[in-house]
Amino acid sequence: MAAEPLGDSPEHVAWLDAECDRLIRFARGSRLAEGGFGWLDDVGRPVADGVVHTWVTARMTHVFALAQLRRDGGAGVGEAGGVAAGPSAERFAADGFAADGFAADGFVSGPLGSGPFGGRSFGDGPPGGTAGGDDVDAREAAGLVAHGLAALTELLHDHEHGGWHPVVTRSGRPVLDAERLDGKRMYDHAFVVLAAASASAAGHRDASALLAKALDLVELRFWEADRGACAESWDRTWTIGEPYRGANSNMHAVEAFLAAADATGEHKWRTRALRIAERVVHDHARANRWRLIEHFDPDWTPRREYHRERPADPFRPYGATVGHWFEWSRLLLSLADSLPDPPGWLRADAVDLFAAAVREGGHADGRPGFVYTLDWAGQPVVRTRMHWVLAEAITAAAALRRATGVADYDDWYRAWWEHADAVFLDREHGSWHHELDADTRPSATVWQGKPDAYHAVQATLLPRLRSAPTIAEALRRATR
Repeated sequence: MAAEPLGDSPEHVAWLDAECDRLIRFARGSRLAEGGFGWLDDVGRPVADGVVHTWVTARMTHVFALAQLRRDGGAGVGEAGGVAAGPSAERFAADGFAADGFAADGFVSGPLGSGPFGGRSFGDGPPGGTAGGDDVDAREAAGLVAHGLAALTELLHDHEHGGWHPVVTRSGRPVLDAERLDGKRMYDHAFVVLAAASASAAGHRDASALLAKALDLVELRFWEADRGACAESWDRTWTIGEPYRGANSNMHAVEAFLAAADATGEHKWRTRALRIAERVVHDHARANRWRLIEHFDPDWTPRREYHRERPADPFRPYGATVGHWFEWSRLLLSLADSLPDPPGWLRADAVDLFAAAVREGGHADGRPGFVYTLDWAGQPVVRTRMHWVLAEAITAAAALRRATGVADYDDWYRAWWEHADAVFLDREHGSWHHELDADTRPSATVWQGKPDAYHAVQATLLPRLRSAPTIAEALRRATR
């Protein structure tokens, strides 16, 4: 008999709950009195930069909506919300994938505690570090969601031209020049949609109006029906579009569209998510040996040399970004489980992307962990280790274990949580170190501080949930 998946262990679930609480305690410090949420430094204080980022505020609003839903009764997601009864494994087998197909494709995980990630046990007690005082209860979380919604409705919204500024001063003045072609970005708008959908699931009445406004704007300005994907960005007045298309913003559009479909009941958003996934993954990544291409011309011709001179760009780095292969793998499974008759390639591509990420991204430079980027020959470019890459690897492994029943995925899930616990969890100041060098020492060459609770919080919740519905809707159903 196969061993019980770690995600089903009561002791591990308790550990995940404690870690989620610890992350949210740290994140509460991002609240800005002027509105929105700030970029946190290494010890959990908003940096004194005088600005508010839309993507940070939207992500934190989403995180606090999840925190509210957990405290409303959804923390024990293993029962009503979660992992035990979903149809994924059966549907996966029905699509023709054998339980041993993954190993047959040449990807075999090593024993737990060996290889590039081994081998420290964890989970015997709650995670260390108590930054932020008492746990965030449902009432406080709801107040933080309302605070974020207010900023997205007023402070960060462009009341003259529509849409959302990427960044404003704390008094609400746009920071970017009006003629810049990244004055309105799909990346930010995707997270506004996600925040509004999650807040709607948490019962905030204002969220539905915000969601409708954001979706109308996305449909009008970003969705390109002839391409089956989203445009990247515009100038502030929506006059000139940037001659660039990005896989990153479209990946987050898939996430946002699935959440919007759950919140509104409008199936068209799932259909659009499928079209994006087909273009970015099934067409381009599959043809490129699963080295997912990130940068394109407006006609979706790959731009392989894009940002060669800026390889460590935090949003548009040169080459292939390994963490996105894991993120796409998980999203493909979510998309498959959300559709009544999903194409078989969704699950097949999820398996292949995951395998490629482990094969090429892990231990790529002979050191523990995943490198940030690779070139088109599969060689490391930026060797920095990012916390979000490991968080996405963890959630993808859990999703594939649930979908396929293949135990190798659980081995990786265990090993990667051990690795996170050993080197990324900051027990002195709270949260996770967002960036480590190749020797797993804290660094800040790409990301400064700790602005992002989104990836790590989801890593504590998604392993206990089915791949569909999306995370906030799953937690909402668990509170019924």
